[in-house]
Amino acid sequence: MAAAEAQAGGVRSAMAGAGAAGPAMDEAGAAGPAMEEPEAGAGAAGPVVAEAPPPPPLPGLQLVRQGAEACVYRGLFLGRAAVAKLRIPKRYRHPALEERLSRRRTAQEARSLLRCRRAGISAPVVYFVDYVTNSIYLEDIVDSITVQDHINSVQQSGNDTSSLLILAEKMGELLARMHDEDLIHGDLTTSNILLRPPMEKLDLVLIDFGLSFVSGLPEDKGVDLYVLEKAFLSTHPDTENIFKTLLKTYAATSKKSASVIKRLDEVRLRGRKRSMIG
Repeated sequence: MAAAEAQAGGVRSAMAGAGAAGPAMDEAGAAGPAMEEPEAGAGAAGPVVAEAPPPPPLPGLQLVRQGAEACVYRGLFLGRAAVAKLRIPKRYRHPALEERLSRRRTAQEARSLLRCRRAGISAPVVYFVDYVTNSIYLEDIVDSITVQDHINSVQQSGNDTSSLLILAEKMGELLARMHDEDLIHGDLTTSNILLRPPMEKLDLVLIDFGLSFVSGLPEDKGVDLYVLEKAFLSTHPDTENIFKTLLKTYAATSKKSASVIKRLDEVRLRGRKRSMIG
């Protein structure tokens, strides 16, 4: 991926083509989990009122999804099919703190995507990062579907679900490679993994690194897998064997899997205790 840096009107950007390795962004200072970032004001009273989505960062972009952290738009960027992700400001934070945290998250998401691509892990190309609006422009994986939709489609069709075991193996390999790069996704769900067409190839693409960080700790990797396990089994009933296949492949692929799986078992135990206590 050929890269260029541009500065204009106070906007710092990172440009990347659809090729190989991304631009050399400093990852030595990659942020860990933002412990200082609360998601709600302490003692806040009253119902939460949904705000109208902010206007698109560029003319011609269409809103496709509004989440708690960001709005996602789709359109063209310099003639390329692109997805623009615009972070939603948190009104309960002091403006200076909000600016610092949003900039940090935006930068870390771009670093994580580029870290994946340099390691040969399939992820969208980063076209442009705007630190003024805290938005990031990414490759649009055209005609892709989420793994969540694919699993639901196979289950609802009543056809043989053995293909889902192969998909689970592919997912286990992908996550093992990501964790071996000491990259923690932070929000692993089947809706944050895409299938690139043609679907028969089971070409997986990781997306949505908005909560990602860099860590070599088995605890962080175990929690990452636990988040996926909870989301997987709650979204897709009767898929326990499929997730076991995913973990088995993860353990066989990752060079650091022994300590991670051990931590995953400990995290599961803590989760069960918390559920019992209430």
